[in-house]
Amino acid sequence: MKEARVQVKIPVVPRSGMQDLEESPALNVEKDKPVPPLAISCAPVKERSSTVQMVKTNRSGGVPLSTGHTPATGMKQRAEQQVHTPVIEFDAFQKVKKRRMRAFGRKRWGRNPGRWQPAAAVSVLLVLALAIPVILVWPRTGGQVNSVPSSSGVSSAGGRTQVPAPAVSAAYTEPNVRVYLSAANTTMKLPLEDYVTGVVAAEMPAEFKLEALKAQAIAARTFIVRRLAANDTSGVPSGAADVTDTISHQVFIPPDQVKAEWTRLGKVKEWEKLQRAVRESRDAVMTYDGRAITASFFSTSNGYTENAEDVWGSVVPYLKSVDSPWDKQLAPGFKETVTMKRSEILQKLNLDSIPASVQQSGSWMKVVSTTQGHRIKEMQIAGETFSGPEVRKLLGLRSSQFSWQVEGDEVQITTYGYGHGVGMSQWGANGMAQEGHTATEILKHYYTGISFGQASKMLASKQGE
Repeated sequence: MKEARVQVKIPVVPRSGMQDLEESPALNVEKDKPVPPLAISCAPVKERSSTVQMVKTNRSGGVPLSTGHTPATGMKQRAEQQVHTPVIEFDAFQKVKKRRMRAFGRKRWGRNPGRWQPAAAVSVLLVLALAIPVILVWPRTGGQVNSVPSSSGVSSAGGRTQVPAPAVSAAYTEPNVRVYLSAANTTMKLPLEDYVTGVVAAEMPAEFKLEALKAQAIAARTFIVRRLAANDTSGVPSGAADVTDTISHQVFIPPDQVKAEWTRLGKVKEWEKLQRAVRESRDAVMTYDGRAITASFFSTSNGYTENAEDVWGSVVPYLKSVDSPWDKQLAPGFKETVTMKRSEILQKLNLDSIPASVQQSGSWMKVVSTTQGHRIKEMQIAGETFSGPEVRKLLGLRSSQFSWQVEGDEVQITTYGYGHGVGMSQWGANGMAQEGHTATEILKHYYTGISFGQASKMLASKQGE
């Protein structure tokens, strides 16, 4: 700790009518300015003296308290009549310490602290002027900054916000689809989304849940986009169209006819729901390895879907057998029984008769193997081997899972489910929708490992066709 010798010589010229320090408030006029670290008594003295009057300041910086002797009354009167110019010598040792000041403005800013204080005050005011607007708009605790609402702004009844339709490029021109109308033997040309509307109207009951209809719309759009992207016209007479309106591809009814018929039947709400399903799924397609998939679907499962190889002989990685328990609970045609003559069955299977050796075995119809989807994979009829799908097709059955019972010359065949069993079950999709699943969840359940893409990007080369 250093010590400094301080010698101060201050000429004091008292003003006219100056009062004693303890009686006059004149020293407190400029209260906003900081009090100097050392206050010196300005009481006039007669001559130089070794006795020094010292004034101590209180810790709060208030009025100084005198520590010297009070002059006599006569001395004060003479001071008022005669102007003195006394010099006070302050000769003392004071410890100089570095102190950490707690209040702003009392820190030593060099030799002249007063000149820095106005600049500091202006700086503080400037910082506050910038900070206050930020504080006012800053989110409160537990608050949430509102995001920009989607263009549709549609929410489901259960409170789940629907995912907006994929963004369509502004430069994208919706391609046309050429549909061969088999009944009229003509070709209709219409925009892609109108074609999807006609397929959904023909393929799925309008009473189904919205999310099931959206799943059907995406499947229908994916099916036709795959054909359009590959310029596939297979199965179309003379190849003059992209697709037919039959079950060979996708069943289709012109949208104008659907609207007119449903309006006549009082199904205006169903028509609006159908349009909404197509609109909210606009441009969305299912993909696998960047390509549109073969989006096969069928009406009703037997509780499971089929592997593609068990029906069509070729392995398709996204067409795998999955559980579908909803069909049995909801589908009215889940179970059906038909009766056929023995001769009728042989005729449809192109068999002449039942060999004697087979008749002696006691059963001329038996199952050889089943699929992962619990359907008949192979069976023997009258000594000949057939695949389950082949028997279903030749006999006109609803499903390749069936059982039978022979009574004399008649055979009662009971089927379970309806359709080939590959891909999405429509009644299963409606069951999932009733449980609150979205279209995306439905499709990802029935099509293993798929992703989603945009028809506009896949068909960019077919703009305006």
